Amino acid sequence: MKKANIISYAVISFVIVLIAVSDLWAARIKDIASIGGVRDNQLVGYGLVVGLAGTGDDIENGFTKEALANMLSRQGLAMKEESRKNLSSDNVASVMITAELPPFAKMGSRIDVSVSSIGDAKSLRGGALLMTQLRGADGRVYAVAQGSVSIGGFTAGGQGGTVSKNHPTGGRITNGAFVERELVYDFENRKSLAINLYRPDFTTATGAAAALNGVMAGIEAKLVDSSTIALNIGASFKGSLVELVSIVENIKIAVDTPAVVVIDEKTGTVVMGENVRISTVAVAHGNLFIQIKDKKNVSQPSSFAPAPPEGSTSVDAGGGTVVAPGGQTVVTTETTIGVEEETNRLVVVPEGVSIQDVVKALNSIGVTPGDLITILQTIKSAGALQADLKVM
Repeated sequence: MKKANIISYAVISFVIVLIAVSDLWAARIKDIASIGGVRDNQLVGYGLVVGLAGTGDDIENGFTKEALANMLSRQGLAMKEESRKNLSSDNVASVMITAELPPFAKMGSRIDVSVSSIGDAKSLRGGALLMTQLRGADGRVYAVAQGSVSIGGFTAGGQGGTVSKNHPTGGRITNGAFVERELVYDFENRKSLAINLYRPDFTTATGAAAALNGVMAGIEAKLVDSSTIALNIGASFKGSLVELVSIVENIKIAVDTPAVVVIDEKTGTVVMGENVRISTVAVAHGNLFIQIKDKKNVSQPSSFAPAPPEGSTSVDAGGGTVVAPGGQTVVTTETTIGVEEETNRLVVVPEGVSIQDVVKALNSIGVTPGDLITILQTIKSAGALQADLKVM
């Protein structure tokens, strides 16, 4: 066995031991970063779904009729101009097919595809996708899709209304496409690698570079920016780059996160990071409730109410009382207004407390998620919240 390979395997064994005893609360590099150049590639294609039970496109729309006619022509059926004009079927739907080609996918392997209607089809339930070419961004065909569409839902109804479950105009074909062209990777002969963090952060990148340099011999990790770490590969790992990447992916490092408070006002959701801190601040929150009630009073005239004079709609019954004509009902509105204000106490939150203390203090005054959103926005306006406040 060559000396270089012996050194390589010795380094691999040593690193595996270090990984096993490393901090269990740290994150693996493979969970927070990707290897540069190793990624999925998006594919797209246009096709037809057939076999629908009358829930397909209105064949009078141009692209579905044209696609159906072209498909029949390719199958050897000569379509005269008159026949193309009279072509009609509501069992066909025009769809777009999307898929992701994994890195290192080999010819003949299968991938999943998504099928989505682009016409006015009501449902793709029970349909089958005809053979469709899937192309990449370079216009070349990388896969061919075909198969029965699974939508996991339904739609039914009549003239008075419809009932549907999930989304009946979009579906999926599991293992529905064969890979016909492989992406070319010269992976084993690379002399350097790039580790790209999913979330750029200078502290995390610095810690990752230090961990790589401290744990592994035969490579040199250099910081490029807040999201990229360049690995220069030594001769000891020549021909064993896959093993090297496996080791790098499983090294655990501490992940630093900024102090962020995310607010979704539509749903009343508040998410606060671990590093959120506030300065000393006093918080009081009270709600003002105003309730308005309208009560309808109905006055029903007697059966023998006098008829109004000619040309009038009512008569004076004396004493200032107006009696409506026989059979007419008079409705009056009585409005009642009530005002109530909560008497919540003032709470002082000390400086530099943890997120648990912040939540505990605010819960002590009985705040709801909606109240918490208002309080956090107000604390931020006062300059007492040491965190980035993001409103979705």
